[in-house]
Amino acid sequence: MQHRTRIAVFGTVLAAAAVGFTAPGALAAAPEGITITKVTVNDGKPVALGTTAGKTFKVSVTADTDSAITESDITLFGPDSNLAQPQTTPKCTTEGTKATCTGTFTIDPDVDFYDNKPAGTWYVNPLLVSDTDSIYAEKAGKFNLQRESKLTVNASPEPIKKGKTLTVTGALTRANWETHKYSGYTGQSVTLEYKKKGASAYTAVKTVKTDNKGNLKTTVKASADGYYRYSFAGTSTAGAVKAAGNFVLTCPILGPAHTEEHPCPAPYTSWP
Repeated sequence: MQHRTRIAVFGTVLAAAAVGFTAPGALAAAPEGITITKVTVNDGKPVALGTTAGKTFKVSVTADTDSAITESDITLFGPDSNLAQPQTTPKCTTEGTKATCTGTFTIDPDVDFYDNKPAGTWYVNPLLVSDTDSIYAEKAGKFNLQRESKLTVNASPEPIKKGKTLTVTGALTRANWETHKYSGYTGQSVTLEYKKKGASAYTAVKTVKTDNKGNLKTTVKASADGYYRYSFAGTSTAGAVKAAGNFVLTCPILGPAHTEEHPCPAPYTSWP
């Protein structure tokens, strides 16, 4: 049986696809040999690493093939010539004309990295071999390897009179793989969100930018009992994160000073 070997440079077509992409229809089916149709990294989510602990995740490569895959390998290539290889040889399963090969990777910033340059876009280069064909696909998929982010929030004063000004502070930090500490993430847009007591979801209130130390500060008018939090969407190099909600008790200007529903201190003519 004739065996052929091919090197596929997927370039802008597949390299531009998101993690967990499916190849366009023109590439999805092949009359013979091996055609890679899908690459999934970490269940389609970015890989975010803290300062010391490593993270284990899976990379799966799916292909159309006219015979079972007999050998496989998966290599991950990142910025500044960084690369990662699977812990063991990827395991392959074949059902009909579909084959899936899965490799398990562990990346530990404390061992594998000396600085923050590896953060960013990484590419998946799989090698698949069958009895009739073999293919090495450059940039068959991609994913973001990110520095883990942390976000805090504090709203004050608590409790507060309805209609008074509430100050909401916080800080956005991200893992620094050089110092193995978290440092302030400056100049980033963060969304202040609010969820009224009893509601099921948060809504956006305003966008706030971090200062030169990663700190956040803004003000809002207190309207009702509810939760405030900051939310960061993330970047290609820093993970998305949401702060835990900070509940604020908002007391009526008039009415009883203390009830089970509103345990406001009395007298409250003197507090903010």
